[in-house]
Amino acid sequence: MKKLSLPVQILIALALGIAVGLVCYFTGNAAFTASYLKPFGDIFVNLLKFIVVPVVLLSMIDGIISMGDMKKVGAVGWKTVAYFLCTTAIACVIGLVFANIFNGMHLFPQLTLTEGEVWDKATSANFMDTLVGIFPSNMWSSFSTANMLQVIVIALFFGGGILAAGERGKLCKDIVTSFYAVIEQVMTFIISLSPIGVFTMMAWVVATQGAEIIGSLVLVLLCAYLGYITHAVLVYSMSARVFAGMSPVRFFKGAFAAMMFAFTSTSSAATLPVSKECADELGADSEVSSFVLPLGSTINMDGTAIYQCVATIFLASCAGVQLSLGQMVTIVVTATLASIGTAGVSGAGMIMLAMVLTAMGIDVNLIMIIYGVDRLFDMGRTCLNVTGDISCAICVSHWEGKGGNSGARASRRG
Repeated sequence: MKKLSLPVQILIALALGIAVGLVCYFTGNAAFTASYLKPFGDIFVNLLKFIVVPVVLLSMIDGIISMGDMKKVGAVGWKTVAYFLCTTAIACVIGLVFANIFNGMHLFPQLTLTEGEVWDKATSANFMDTLVGIFPSNMWSSFSTANMLQVIVIALFFGGGILAAGERGKLCKDIVTSFYAVIEQVMTFIISLSPIGVFTMMAWVVATQGAEIIGSLVLVLLCAYLGYITHAVLVYSMSARVFAGMSPVRFFKGAFAAMMFAFTSTSSAATLPVSKECADELGADSEVSSFVLPLGSTINMDGTAIYQCVATIFLASCAGVQLSLGQMVTIVVTATLASIGTAGVSGAGMIMLAMVLTAMGIDVNLIMIIYGVDRLFDMGRTCLNVTGDISCAICVSHWEGKGGNSGARASRRG
């Protein structure tokens, strides 16, 4: 197994889990999976819960610290961050719309695995009380209860404070960077246990629910990819059209090489050289793209935002939980704020999904239903993220009056 990559190991574990689950389902031995397999899956999920708070806290602070040159780049930096945050919020809305359409058509199942607890703060209190509840009064309480919105606010304050302290905050900056490196290694170890968690939990789910859950996973994949495609066309290509005068055909043709590399590698960082070449060919200023693209590989996660929203609605349906409009707004706010820094973490999609499920009061154990096919989600969301980075580089270049003529000429040809 050591010679196989982790995604391949997970796919093998998924297939074996489905096979064992089906055998137990048809032979009436579902109790075996609940008694002897599921506990190992529970251990893996407990480790995920354990790592969520430190990963979100430290990755966000580290992401903010990495923007230490924002004062030097001035308008370019803030326009880039604003673009990414706005498109991430739009991505969340698109993901929620498609997920609710599928859920409204009863394409997502309601399982009998667990009784989800509804997080009712958004409906039981008025807006101002909810707003006040986002800001922590006790930092340690926020950590112990895994109140993710409060953890995000804490990270924003500490990250901003370290930047504002300048040279005097260097020690804190070094400590955060060092701790974050350690946490990344701990998370790498936990993620390496994924095949065990996927096999045991998938065997239990299939043994309990039968083959219907397999069809549901195909539907949730379809829902996510519809969201990816819609966002790429309506937001990214239209942004290039409106702000840079570039036709959608020309945009996608120019970005195609980076999109395909990202789709197959599932790594925004590894795609950076290809993204840089594509962005420059499309008319982005070289200095702007040199800043925007690396920053985008860290904080731009529109694909992950869509994935989180679709997966949250799907898993809420599995748990028999109906989310209110207020709770869906909370998902948008949480995912958008968490876009600072977290995208650079290996396994960020699953960690952030666990964070959103925790905020919604949905049993995090349900994450294992969808994690076995996470690689398929990851291919699409990484492709979308890289497309967004290129679009942002083009738009910011034109906002700064630095856009090249090649994009406009190519637009006329497209």
